[in-house]
Amino acid sequence: MRDFTYAPDKTALDYLHVDDAFLIVNKPAGLLSVPGKTEPDCLEARIQSDFPGVLTVHRLDMATSGLMVFARHKDAQRHLGLQFEKRYVEKSYIADVWGQIEDEDGDINLPLRCDWPNRPKQIVCHEHGKPAQTRWQVLKRYKQHCRVRLFPKTGRSHQLRVHMLSLHHPIIGDRLYAHKAAFEAGHRLHLHAESLELRHPNDGARCTFSCEPPF
Repeated sequence: MRDFTYAPDKTALDYLHVDDAFLIVNKPAGLLSVPGKTEPDCLEARIQSDFPGVLTVHRLDMATSGLMVFARHKDAQRHLGLQFEKRYVEKSYIADVWGQIEDEDGDINLPLRCDWPNRPKQIVCHEHGKPAQTRWQVLKRYKQHCRVRLFPKTGRSHQLRVHMLSLHHPIIGDRLYAHKAAFEAGHRLHLHAESLELRHPNDGARCTFSCEPPF
């Protein structure tokens, strides 16, 4: 496993939406969503310094950037959490993957579990893995890579990273799963949570948020 030093950017947070029920923030790459075992600096802590009492609803991998939802109170956290649990939330991601994918779109249905001797890595396991499904489509082709939009139907740890690896097209800059050329092609993981569509906890109105990838 490649060496790593935790040194997240200290730039001010980018809030896309704030109201009395929830907020949407664009998480920078390299910042933990919640505190680690030895690392208290995380997105949750930084938001709580701006909005005391804010509550985590879901997580993104440390290396992934993009949209995250935080609740302002317990009722909103419960409402939003159920939307994620029941898969009512529509999500899309942008990724740059190494090589040229043969098709223009497709679906991946491969169960995943933790690779315990090599934590935090995940692996495909048909015997003990949990169901994981991802839809993908090619957006643009470059000389050495493709830009794709990913639609996770489930929310397993490292799902998008392992599913793209299963197609033999690892995500550029992936410290855990990319081979040398793909890893060195980017200064960070080229994976960004691009859009979220959910119901407002107060009145059920459909809310849609999006932000462009910074790569």
